[in-house]
Amino acid sequence: MPLDVQSPKHALTTMADGTIKQVSPFSGTQVWTVPGRGNRPLSNRAKEPELLAEDAFTHSCNFCEAKQLATPPEKTRTFRGEDGRWQILRDQMPHQLGETRAEFRRVPNLFEIVSYDYWVQNYGYEMPEGRRRHMETYLADSAGREHVYEIARTRMRASGLGEAESEDELLALAPAYFGGGHDVIIARRHFVDGATDDSQLASSGTLTPDEHHGFTAFTIDALRDLLEANRYAPYVVVFQNWLSAAGASFDHLHKQLVTIDERGVQAEMEIAKLRRNLNMYNEWGVNYASYHNLVIAENDYAVVVAGIGHRYPTTAIYSKSATCEPWRQSEEEVRGFSDLLHAVHAATGPEVACNEEWHYRPVDLDVPMPWRVNIKWRLSTVAGFEGNTKIYVNTLSPFDVRDRLVTNLYRLRDEGRVAGDIRIAAECTPARNVLLYNPMLSKEGQDR
Repeated sequence: MPLDVQSPKHALTTMADGTIKQVSPFSGTQVWTVPGRGNRPLSNRAKEPELLAEDAFTHSCNFCEAKQLATPPEKTRTFRGEDGRWQILRDQMPHQLGETRAEFRRVPNLFEIVSYDYWVQNYGYEMPEGRRRHMETYLADSAGREHVYEIARTRMRASGLGEAESEDELLALAPAYFGGGHDVIIARRHFVDGATDDSQLASSGTLTPDEHHGFTAFTIDALRDLLEANRYAPYVVVFQNWLSAAGASFDHLHKQLVTIDERGVQAEMEIAKLRRNLNMYNEWGVNYASYHNLVIAENDYAVVVAGIGHRYPTTAIYSKSATCEPWRQSEEEVRGFSDLLHAVHAATGPEVACNEEWHYRPVDLDVPMPWRVNIKWRLSTVAGFEGNTKIYVNTLSPFDVRDRLVTNLYRLRDEGRVAGDIRIAAECTPARNVLLYNPMLSKEGQDR
């Protein structure tokens, strides 16, 4: 079992030979960083880049712009209006998809982790009336009905079920594509604008800060919507897999949201500790990082620190807001958080495989918990040593992560590629208890 600790006192230890031992105060996970193993590139390109075909920007995969009917029926899309502000359209019909150019689209996952039938058979779940009306309207449209049938056929073939024998068999799968709880948010670009070869993928970090804010706000809208649609679900898992080494099926930027009927093992472990120390995210997260010079960047709304005790080199972005739920935060708070999340992705680089994991307070939890996101660099493969000892070997220590990101952030800020109000490293305010989620702290206590 992972070592359980009740304080970060022994979270970070440097041995005489330079080995750095870490124990996460949140999970108890043990990690070692051995000297000399981190002096290598973060990416490992498998092949030489190939020149792009003429239609590569719009036809490279089923998430691309020209293949909007290759995914299940769209739930929402976001684009910028004539005033430059982000707008959301809901429940578009097939003939409407070409009327606007979506920067990000939200569609059901073709292969759900937690299926629609799971909720129906285990809980007696009923699709919300608004979703049911849209399904009926979509199926009553000839193009919509054929779209749903083709998606159902694709799923059946991929699942080894062969061809459908009747329309009823296809229609039985339709509710999953309108009332299910596993959605994908797809970015418009497959490659960066002006790309000439297939190594120039469009990632979170290649977006502009404004585009990334649209991506983040759109994800939060989907999160809120899924929680409101299912009264049996206390939590929606939000994550992003970038590149195949991090679990992505397509090298096309996308996030996923999965509605579940549990809080998750990690959340339950943290909640048990949170009840004993309501201020632990300040004390064990940001304060401890500050004491060890592991604060990477901040702005008025969020702070970035190098993570301690993770299986992979990790950066943690914490919201400073007193509001725990991201869907209840102000636009300024979401924008500030998004700017730092974007900056970390930009400083990481598009060639590094990584996972983005969102954490926030479950809707049925009675104690406060800040919104935070971990970005994990998938630089190694868990192998026999880790399986035998449950001690994980990272090629980069938290100090290595800090140094790489800080160096890149200074350059990116000078080039205008990340938000200009970001404070980096020594520019950050050394205040304690900067996370305002804890109502027990007074303003004076936060400034001490």
